Amino acid sequence: MLTLFSYPKLFGVADNNGYGLKVFAFLKLAGVPFAHEHVFDASKAPRGQLPYIVEDGETVGDSETIIVHLTRKHELAIDAGLSTAQRRTNHLVTRMLDDLYWVMSYSRWKDERFYPAFRDAFMAQHPQIDAAGLDKAREYNAQRYYYQGIGRYTPDQAYARGLADLEVLAELVPADGYVHGPKPGSIDAGIYGFVANIHFFPIPTPLKAFVSAHPNLVRHCEAIHEAVAA
Repeated sequence: MLTLFSYPKLFGVADNNGYGLKVFAFLKLAGVPFAHEHVFDASKAPRGQLPYIVEDGETVGDSETIIVHLTRKHELAIDAGLSTAQRRTNHLVTRMLDDLYWVMSYSRWKDERFYPAFRDAFMAQHPQIDAAGLDKAREYNAQRYYYQGIGRYTPDQAYARGLADLEVLAELVPADGYVHGPKPGSIDAGIYGFVANIHFFPIPTPLKAFVSAHPNLVRHCEAIHEAVAA
């Protein structure tokens, strides 16, 4: 059986990282059976990054590579009816979510106002990880943010980027149904992966306030959440 390796759960979300949750939701929506292994150590993953999958002795990393691989291998029809324009929209939104990832991560690990709440909640659900371990992870992430660039922004500047991304999603996600029609596709799984990691986290970041103020984003997120929970 296919096994998905990704980061641990938090606040009722199957993976507290947007990329792993995207793959989790995709597998559920596409009807692919799988086992889910939650791990903290990414050293065995391709390029040292989660998520990754193992199936039939083959290991595949990177969320987008995983989705393309599974779609071809299992001949999945989840996006079969999309037009060329819709596929281009998916590509653009996927790249925008890459930008949102950094701001979302920044809000948890970098921002002094919100890190303590994230740290304490993480330890409460995963007591095998202590404050020293999380502080070490925070130092590592600070280096990542610096070299990526987001770490050189003020909080207001960083959140301005994320809010601009969420504004696009708020215009794209319909009040009813999903991005390309009445059934969810891979792009809905991707959006869910990141929005759920904002919406279900009771930490009052500017990103959380924006999502809460947009009923279409909340409705879309909760609909996917219910669909993949079974």
